[in-house]
Amino acid sequence: MRMAEIVAGAVLATSAVGVAQGASDPLRVWVGDPDAAAVHAWVQGHLDEAARLEAQLLAVKGPRTVENTLAPFDEATRALHTAGSGPGLLNNASPKKELRDVAQVEIQRVGKAGDELSLNRAVYEALRAVDVSKADAPTKFYMEKTLREYRLAGVDKDEATRNKVRDLQDKLTGLSLRYQRNIAESVGHIDVKDVTELEGLPADYMKRHPANAEGVITITTDEPDYRPVMTYAKSTALRERLFIAYNTRAYPVNKDLLLEVLSVRAELAHLLGFATWAELATADKMVGTPANVRLLIDELDKAARPAAAKEKAELIAFAKSKDASITEIPEYSSSYWVEQYKRATYGFDSQSVRSYFPFAQVQEGVLHAASRIFHVSFVPAKNAEVWDPSVTVFDVTDGVTPGGKKLGRIYLDMHPRAGKNKWFNASTVVTGKRDVALPEARLNGNFAGGESGDPGLMQYADVVTFFHEFGHMMHGVLGGHQEWVGIGPFAVEWDFVEAPSQMLEEFFANRAVIDTFAKDAKTGAPMPKELFDKMVKADAFARGITIERQLMLANYSLTMHDRAPQTVDLDALLHEGYLKYGAFTEAPENRMYATFTHLMGYSSNYYTYMQSKVIALDFFAQFDEKNLLDGPAAMRYRKTVLEPGGSVSANTLVKNFLGRPQSYEAVRKWINEEFAAPVK
Repeated sequence: MRMAEIVAGAVLATSAVGVAQGASDPLRVWVGDPDAAAVHAWVQGHLDEAARLEAQLLAVKGPRTVENTLAPFDEATRALHTAGSGPGLLNNASPKKELRDVAQVEIQRVGKAGDELSLNRAVYEALRAVDVSKADAPTKFYMEKTLREYRLAGVDKDEATRNKVRDLQDKLTGLSLRYQRNIAESVGHIDVKDVTELEGLPADYMKRHPANAEGVITITTDEPDYRPVMTYAKSTALRERLFIAYNTRAYPVNKDLLLEVLSVRAELAHLLGFATWAELATADKMVGTPANVRLLIDELDKAARPAAAKEKAELIAFAKSKDASITEIPEYSSSYWVEQYKRATYGFDSQSVRSYFPFAQVQEGVLHAASRIFHVSFVPAKNAEVWDPSVTVFDVTDGVTPGGKKLGRIYLDMHPRAGKNKWFNASTVVTGKRDVALPEARLNGNFAGGESGDPGLMQYADVVTFFHEFGHMMHGVLGGHQEWVGIGPFAVEWDFVEAPSQMLEEFFANRAVIDTFAKDAKTGAPMPKELFDKMVKADAFARGITIERQLMLANYSLTMHDRAPQTVDLDALLHEGYLKYGAFTEAPENRMYATFTHLMGYSSNYYTYMQSKVIALDFFAQFDEKNLLDGPAAMRYRKTVLEPGGSVSANTLVKNFLGRPQSYEAVRKWINEEFAAPVK
């Protein structure tokens, strides 16, 4: 990921310079309950520090060295990361609209400063003059990576071109912020006047949704409302209405913004010497080219399509046995029929496990499992100041070093609220740097619970999501102890970054892991073995369909970026994707691209999830399933994959753990697991 992208994203890095005017903490902008003016001053302090360090490295007389040039450059970069990460958090999570408003302005200001640094030819020439022949391997790797990023940013272009690049980058930052803000502040809803439409929904869901004085029940598009309806509601009409409300949020305004983003990206790519944005966006990734992304998609399609075809046929036959008029399953009914099929075929009702997954127990279980896998401890940081009272904080300490050396801190922001980012993600709050600052990470969740009297009973998929995002945080904390900020954990190639999170997902299907937290919310009884076995078998169903859907999204994001933007028809491309990869029929009103936030951060590279899935399953296959939590593979994984951060290439990380390059064998086996043995 290039420097301007990191700064504009404002979620992956931060810094440890002096306290800015009006702020009470140099690293954490929310501390002291700042107002908009204080946030502006805090950001300005870090921008000033970045400018001072840049001037310092440019003023060097005599030979260029790592100490007098690369070191201040790294600190300047760190100051910019801090300036962006603070308002980035406020934009995504602050309960105060005035802070979200100023945060958007500040993020754009920081993005512009980052673009200036990435296009500063004098800085580039200064770095290029440093002799790193006698430096250690991470420093050599950092310098090589940095110079490549400068060239990709356009530093070698003439001044007029560089000025145009700056303008386009600044415009992209603003468009992306507007797109994401529209989603965060767009909560759709439907009104239910006939309570029988809610038949099939869990009792705790009904309790959370009482009728108003007029007898109307309101269902929102927030995740805790949306997912249960799509999975359990018997009413096809209700599912369709909520699906359309969910997939038309921020439409049509975000359609127009997305088309403008595609146009600006294409113009920027051409300026930088690339035929398309997709070529530019893959140039510094593991795959290297859009053509290699196509090969990845095709290879996974070959692996998943036969399984998906079998699954689709079984689902339609089952649905038809219940309703003879059914010949196809619309997307808004897909989760419902998958659920019904699993109940009939595997004897597994996903509602039956919700009572074993109350939110507080799941959180405790994830922490416990992670502590054993990664050999760390999570210590409540009870006096830590937070941006919202619902946020909980834990210090991470090492279970290997004597005395439990502190490794970092995590923040768990787990429930929806007005103005908060509506999706699930993890980000860096404080970038770690060896002997300077410990890494801190945040999990943004929108899980049920968080209110008095609501245990927050979670669905199976919710727990998997929790494990996934926790994997990102552990990558950030354990990999955030490098000598240089520029080779931190999220500086690794972006199509590897989902591997640690997707690998941790696989631990959830292990009995030893489940037993640490899956206990009935009322009785405390552990999940029965029979129920666990049914859950795991049922989970293996529809993996082919799931992979095909991911390939559809990967193809969609790539295709809209590999051609002239004026020829892109977002609706037609989406329709083509459903025809080629979809197991379910498309709803004509579907405008999911208006809320497809990955199109901003990942742009053309949604394939990252599939590339990382291949790696993650290959990694997981090295663990002993009989001793998953305490076996030797866990520490080897920590040492060879997580702790090196971005100090080596992703391909090297893979080879160091596997002893070979990645292969497709594990993902093929995973896709076809449901067919490996007959259902009993």
